[in-house]
Amino acid sequence: MNNVKELNDEEFKSFLDSNPRVVVDFWATWCVPCKAAKPVFEDVAERYRDKIAFGEMNIEENNRIANMYGIQTIPAFLFFENGNIVGQVQGALSMDQFIDRIQDSFNL
Repeated sequence: MNNVKELNDEEFKSFLDSNPRVVVDFWATWCVPCKAAKPVFEDVAERYRDKIAFGEMNIEENNRIANMYGIQTIPAFLFFENGNIVGQVQGALSMDQFIDRIQDSFNL
């Protein structure tokens, strides 16, 4: 089951507002590291589905939000708590590294 919501520029703010903890993956179809990171991101989303909302944004189709947050390298993962950035990662991570970043960012 996919626990990752595909987001666009228009619904991004409401997604943040309706979820206390959010992780967003910024990616593009041509990005090879993004493709490598996707299975790990989806596995982490499944593991934390009851505690964190997960979203993904294709920056080719939705670049306003990516520009607003200064995303220049992808994949990029932003961690939000109550609408505020509490962590950021650029590049693909292993499952253990991703879990460590989640636990550090959200004090889980």
